[in-house]
Amino acid sequence: MKHRIMNKFIKTLLTALITSTITLNTCLGEEIKKIDLDDAIELSLSNNLDLQAARIDVVLAKNNIKSANRLKNPDVNLFYNFGNAGKSEPQQIGVSETLEIAKRAPRKNLAKSNLYKKEIEVKLSEFTLEMDVRETYADLVGAKTIMGCLLEQKELLNELLNIAQNKYSSNKISQTDVIQAQIALNQLETKINAAKTGVTTARNNFNKTLNLKETSNIIYDTKEDNLPDETVFISLKTPDLNRPIPPFEKIANRALEKRLDIAASKQEIDIAKKNATIIERQRIPDIEISGGYSYLPQSHSDTGRIEPGAFAAAGINNIPVFYTYKPEIQNAKLQVQQAQIKYESAKNKALKDLNSAYDRFSTSRTNLLFYKQKLIKDSEELIKISKKNYYAGKTDLTSVIVMQQSYQDIVTGYINALTDYYTDWIDFLREVNNEDFDLFEENL
Repeated sequence: MKHRIMNKFIKTLLTALITSTITLNTCLGEEIKKIDLDDAIELSLSNNLDLQAARIDVVLAKNNIKSANRLKNPDVNLFYNFGNAGKSEPQQIGVSETLEIAKRAPRKNLAKSNLYKKEIEVKLSEFTLEMDVRETYADLVGAKTIMGCLLEQKELLNELLNIAQNKYSSNKISQTDVIQAQIALNQLETKINAAKTGVTTARNNFNKTLNLKETSNIIYDTKEDNLPDETVFISLKTPDLNRPIPPFEKIANRALEKRLDIAASKQEIDIAKKNATIIERQRIPDIEISGGYSYLPQSHSDTGRIEPGAFAAAGINNIPVFYTYKPEIQNAKLQVQQAQIKYESAKNKALKDLNSAYDRFSTSRTNLLFYKQKLIKDSEELIKISKKNYYAGKTDLTSVIVMQQSYQDIVTGYINALTDYYTDWIDFLREVNNEDFDLFEENL
């Protein structure tokens, strides 16, 4: 459906809002740069500062695998006997090494499990960022659309004011109509100022979400200046408005299949189990072996020569006699239980969050349909008739202004409903963790 509010105000927006904003920011040394959603997402995924920091966690986790698989460094030992004890005992120099028994593999497995969790978390951060960019992009376009509609209403009130002034000049009406039209125009001006602030705030939120480190003062803006009245927008296919959406119970299980936060919570159980294995393996003693070169100095040898030789030794370290690691083992088992409880909690909360997102989207969809099917079309026709009747002297200015203000509220409400429809669908996809989710796909 193509409405007058969607076809006329773009030129007004560009001349009255965008141009003035660009001029102001240029004076401040800032550049407004228009960008479409796909480029915004790509730019943010490549340069977002928070995401860059999160990706470093993956590199750190990979390095931790190498660290977990390390061998203990050897020790160099020197034994030199002094005094009478050294007259018959050899001098020694050698190397000792502690061999860990059944400990390196569990450490490495734990590090791998942590790496997998970090990779899940980065994927979740990427998906969340993409949804945030989509949402703030839609909010900014919505704010600009409301601004454009108010500027269009200003044109309408200016026309009414001109008609009233012409009628007053011809002594057809009293000066009251002129004053009334001027008051209505002044009231609208305050709303326009608030809308300008809304656009600025939405643009700042959009740039905050992008979170880019720029060498120059660039402010990114949306390519679109108005919300399209269609089911495909911001590279996102919304559900068909002409089809009833299925009840929540039919999509709940399928909707939770790809939630990355649940996968991350489940991975915590695996991490806790692997950590428990490491703790239990602390009970296993380590073996220390040593060996090296030994000799009797010439002055201490019966033969009068240096008597060379070698030595070897072995020992068992950390025998669990006095301390058996029982507190650590108990804590490790409790941590496994704790991780399992948190996993169940994450699933329960995810289902509730998903249900709330579904309800919000269902409500915004209902509101949008109501605006499209009843309010917008009838109100648009009424405002045309009212303006024509006032020009012809068939109605008074008060009725026209009341009708104009009602129409203005309806148009603003429609734009808000359209914005909510897009953002609530984005929120639903955020809870599903799948931007290609199809509400009408048959549940397997």
